[in-house]
Amino acid sequence: MAGGKTKKEKARPAGHTPYQGGISFHKSKGQHILKNPLLVDSIVQKSGIKSTDVILEIGPGTGNLTKKLLEVGKRVIAVEIDARMVLELQRRFQGTPLSSRLQVIQGDVLKTELPYFDICVANIPYQISSPLTFKLLKHQPAFRCAIIMFQREFAMRLVAQPGDKLYCRLTVNTQLLSRVSHLLKVGRNNFRPPPKVDSSVVRIEPRKPPFEVNQNEWDGFLRICFNRKNKTLGSIFRQKSVINLLEKNYKTLQALNLAPAQQGALEDINDVMDFSDEDIEMNDDGVDDGMEVEDGNAEGEVSEFKKKVLSVLMKAGFEGERSSKLKLQQFLDLLSEFNKDGIHFS
Repeated sequence: MAGGKTKKEKARPAGHTPYQGGISFHKSKGQHILKNPLLVDSIVQKSGIKSTDVILEIGPGTGNLTKKLLEVGKRVIAVEIDARMVLELQRRFQGTPLSSRLQVIQGDVLKTELPYFDICVANIPYQISSPLTFKLLKHQPAFRCAIIMFQREFAMRLVAQPGDKLYCRLTVNTQLLSRVSHLLKVGRNNFRPPPKVDSSVVRIEPRKPPFEVNQNEWDGFLRICFNRKNKTLGSIFRQKSVINLLEKNYKTLQALNLAPAQQGALEDINDVMDFSDEDIEMNDDGVDDGMEVEDGNAEGEVSEFKKKVLSVLMKAGFEGERSSKLKLQQFLDLLSEFNKDGIHFS
């Protein structure tokens, strides 16, 4: 006011954005609430929810999406880690006809034992995208589908096809367990507060029945194949480190003298291959990084085991192929060929 003192606004902590109801959102925790009602309606419509469905919602926030889910489904189970949001949800639906069909679980979804549900619809913190995706895909009994909002680049990795730049180990692992399709792109301005990147909504449908494959075996195999996804498989499987690991594994299994009927017990054997849990995918731009390759010993002789490994690749027609261009079924076929020759990856 003229002639008076202006009142200074109290500084807000960095990374906090006020909600109209007084709740501050924490960007560091991935709290980005959908504010566009048309977008919320579109997500619900594309979810294909039935009136008999039990819906799992992860990260409901203040309940904008929750309200729409309650209106179309039988029941909503909302998992929320933030106690403030839990109170807001309870306050929002208390005394309404919808309250009896809402169950709120406070806790970290990655550490929570999930109950039965038919469909999952979620706008999740992007930092838990990968572990949450595989937690859901391992859930039993299998659900019908999941409609999830991901950071756009992560979403495009899930739906990538052989030859795409973003095609990677994550792609193949996800598509082994499910069918994934892209539903819609979501601009950052549809959220409060807006994230730094755009998002995408994808549909994930667990495969029924799933492919029959030893998960430890599959994981060890893909880690090798995608070590340098733009190198030929012949080049990758000539690496000294790869040959040494496979041969050590081969000799261990030979010593155990496992019969074919006992192969299912492989999961109970400690892995002798020292692959870390980190994604070792790197140098995918096709640049020769001088990776260590062994063409023979000091006398120029190639080991019998290396001949065995390369023989599998040549006979199956994969020596000149690159992981970046292989389809899911081709990976399954190659793993099967290795296993037939007694070469295992776990």
